[in-house]
Amino acid sequence: MGFFTEEIAIDLGTANTLIIHNDKVVINSPSIVAMDRSTKKIIAIGEEAKFMQGKTHENIKTIRPLKDGVIADFEASEKMISELIRSIPTLKKRWFSPSLTMVICIPSGITEVEMRAVKESAERVNGKEVYLIHEPMAAAIGIGIDIVKPKGNMVVDIGGGTTEIAVIALSGIVCEKSLKVAGDVLTNDIVYYMRTKHNLYVGDRTAEKIKIEVGAVTESLDDHPEDMHVQGRDLLSGKPKEKVISYIEVAKAIDKSIIRIEDSIMETLSQTPPELAADIYNTGIYLAGGGALLRGLDERLSKKTDLPVYIAEDPLQAVVRGTGIALKNIEKFKSVLIK
Repeated sequence: MGFFTEEIAIDLGTANTLIIHNDKVVINSPSIVAMDRSTKKIIAIGEEAKFMQGKTHENIKTIRPLKDGVIADFEASEKMISELIRSIPTLKKRWFSPSLTMVICIPSGITEVEMRAVKESAERVNGKEVYLIHEPMAAAIGIGIDIVKPKGNMVVDIGGGTTEIAVIALSGIVCEKSLKVAGDVLTNDIVYYMRTKHNLYVGDRTAEKIKIEVGAVTESLDDHPEDMHVQGRDLLSGKPKEKVISYIEVAKAIDKSIIRIEDSIMETLSQTPPELAADIYNTGIYLAGGGALLRGLDERLSKKTDLPVYIAEDPLQAVVRGTGIALKNIEKFKSVLIK
């Protein structure tokens, strides 16, 4: 039956959706859809739709089908998932669509209803066997932690919609916190800062770019990025104008949100059983997700917690890598997969 079934691992992210097929990341696309309002037809998906964001006229709307790591727009997400699966290079050549064995990654704070939504979406795009895996678990496997051992490890996964904090031991999550402060909130912080401090109105795409190019969480960086020229609309005169932004300003803009993430990490540590806390003292904290790329975050968290903090290699793909490993070894990871 091997020819008729294919195995894929999906990390359904608020910001990006990644798909692994045959041990390779074959799709890495922004989770965004452009739709024609009158015909309800999908015009563009991924990168192409992202370029349209904030630049559409009244007949086209751009939708981000996932909010806070869960499906917010059922129809759009389903169309997006099926389009992305169809565009997997090896499946494109097939003249029929094979049935799929899937492992899909979900946030740890997800409800039963939201879980069912993900599962149904997967079944509609030909998913025969669908397994779900919690994000921090997938991140831990992707970072290379042996989750089966009776040893405590702490993983912090800062994605687009949620920050997942979990202490993992014996193939299970011992204590966790799922926080709706992550990449999207930081982007909004930057938009708000530009409005209040510079009277400059910038869109989400520009704010996202500021975050990536000059984003930092501390005002004292040894190796700091160069200042960035930002264009937008002047709120007073209505004219387009340009401002120069430094990493110090971005650090000020997102400071409150970073403090909330720090507090949640401290709270999770305070709920950790003493034996596992002893393990974490030795192993430290692992950072994954796009938020881990913020300059100076590891040092700042290390100062706050007095623990060593490590950034996963290629933190953007840690979760999907772990999901892919779980897919390869379904028997081994049976206890962490939700059928």
